[in-house]
Amino acid sequence: MSQDVQTQELRGDPDGGADLPEILKLPLDAWHRAKGGRMVPFAGYEMPVQYEGIMAEHLWTRAHAGLFDVSHMGQLLFSGEGTDAGLETLLPGDIEGLGAGRMRYSLLLADNGGIHDDLMVTRLPADNAFEIEGGALYMVVNGATKWDDLGVLREGLADEVVINHLDEQALLALQGPEAVTALERVVPGVSALVFMTAAAFEWQGNPLWVSRSGYTGEDGFEISIPGDVVAAFADALCAQPEVKPIGLGARDSLRLEAGLPLYGHDLDLETTPVAADLGFALSKRRREEGGFPGYERIMLEREQGAILKRVGLIVEGRQPVREGALVVDAAGNEVGKVTSGGFAPSVQKPIAMAYVPVASAAPGTKITLAQRGKIHSAEVVAMPFVPHNYVRKGA
Repeated sequence: MSQDVQTQELRGDPDGGADLPEILKLPLDAWHRAKGGRMVPFAGYEMPVQYEGIMAEHLWTRAHAGLFDVSHMGQLLFSGEGTDAGLETLLPGDIEGLGAGRMRYSLLLADNGGIHDDLMVTRLPADNAFEIEGGALYMVVNGATKWDDLGVLREGLADEVVINHLDEQALLALQGPEAVTALERVVPGVSALVFMTAAAFEWQGNPLWVSRSGYTGEDGFEISIPGDVVAAFADALCAQPEVKPIGLGARDSLRLEAGLPLYGHDLDLETTPVAADLGFALSKRRREEGGFPGYERIMLEREQGAILKRVGLIVEGRQPVREGALVVDAAGNEVGKVTSGGFAPSVQKPIAMAYVPVASAAPGTKITLAQRGKIHSAEVVAMPFVPHNYVRKGA
């Protein structure tokens, strides 16, 4: 979440209307407040945007380990006859070929090839912490879209496919180069995981589902845990000298430096995987066989190129450009748009992600941006802005 989004998009109805949806509280609500978290509404919940300050929290996570509460996200279980084949009619990933304990990034696609949501899906082994048979699938979707996602999934899947929404589970993300050191003390054995793998563990008799994954570009873990014990578990993690609680503000700046798109900003129903530079989410078998929404358009764009492409920008000067700034040509005509932007603490420069014409998408291309009547110069650069530090097999 960008730092300006929290104040513009999330403050509620300016007229004070009575029809606003109820703002929900996370299982860690009181815990965040006791830690000094400044709470803001986001994705239907009150969530901490910062504790000590966004810059300090960002840099702490890059150097040590930051604990993020992401319990607003949707945790779903899929089981029953035809689950794999059914999901492959909605996602472009190779679900049938996903091994036990393996994760895959994928996209919930619309008929026009646009994106309903981006998500993570994992094949559960027999021992999986959810008391469900092995072979079932665990999916994490974005918090702001989870109810719409559930509607799309229920409509698109056969009645034989059972969807369980794990709304009593909390979800934490522990991110940073020292995350493994801290978590191994609390949950022995997690260091055996590598990037994009997951397994069941226990903490004080409570089941945990732990994956080595995250949204910051750093090494780290995501931990699904029953909501009634998450506060005690968070205390155990923050008792480790490497760990501090981190808010949404630093989560956004970290993912931006890592070049990771945010749904509703860098991805939406009008954006295809090709334009979003997410071609890796289109598995080889699925590209050859088809059968997912928007297949013809997506394959045509893979062959001929999309009109626009998501790129990274380094902005000259010290003034950040924000979401909504225009990409303009030499005559001042709008040809693209900034979808995420801010000052990058690790880079010490303003950075952004934008959609620009494909002819202007090569690294080194000079780009002109217009924001609030001011002109900014930028240069296309390869993403990520900060190298990823994932721990892969054999590392």
